[in-house]
Amino acid sequence: MSNVKKGRLWASVGYPESLPTDWIEKLTETGLQIAISPLHDKDLNPTGEEKKPHYHIIFVYEGPTTYNHVKELCSSLNMTIPIKLESLRGMYRYHIHIDNPEKYQYNDNERILLNGFDKSSVDSLTETQVDLLQNELIDFVVDNNITEYSKLILELKRNEMFDLLKVAKKSTIFFVSFIKSYKFSHFSDNSAN
Repeated sequence: MSNVKKGRLWASVGYPESLPTDWIEKLTETGLQIAISPLHDKDLNPTGEEKKPHYHIIFVYEGPTTYNHVKELCSSLNMTIPIKLESLRGMYRYHIHIDNPEKYQYNDNERILLNGFDKSSVDSLTETQVDLLQNELIDFVVDNNITEYSKLILELKRNEMFDLLKVAKKSTIFFVSFIKSYKFSHFSDNSAN
């Protein structure tokens, strides 16, 4: 049995002073789906000293690829040795420290995606986040006395509450039922007075 490490998902680190000037073009030419983090120039060591500015780079291969093949690519661009990823989503989220509030929060808009990297597959909300947003939506409906699903959607869109809008659209049956029930119970309570 071979000990050659293979995988579809790999990552490396690149330091601006070591990368060739045309490194992004060279990565584009590979045809691989690639995600490049914003420049990590505000990271700290445990001692509080600043780390050297660097990029985290994700490589997505179409099929299992050997460590040596990926290492050859990384070496040609003066990047660190590659690591095989167990979780594409985890590394993608680490690019901006979204799950590490104690670390500097980088801007997602500064990420570079090459060759059709599909961010929708890794940028989705977790089940816990969806639950929290559903609860926030319930409060929004009650606090704003929303009695129609269409009004909910339009209010969320108008106020640019896009995470809530995404959850409302994916939970249509639940929110249509909740709003209808809320409207009926609210109407019943008011008519009793």
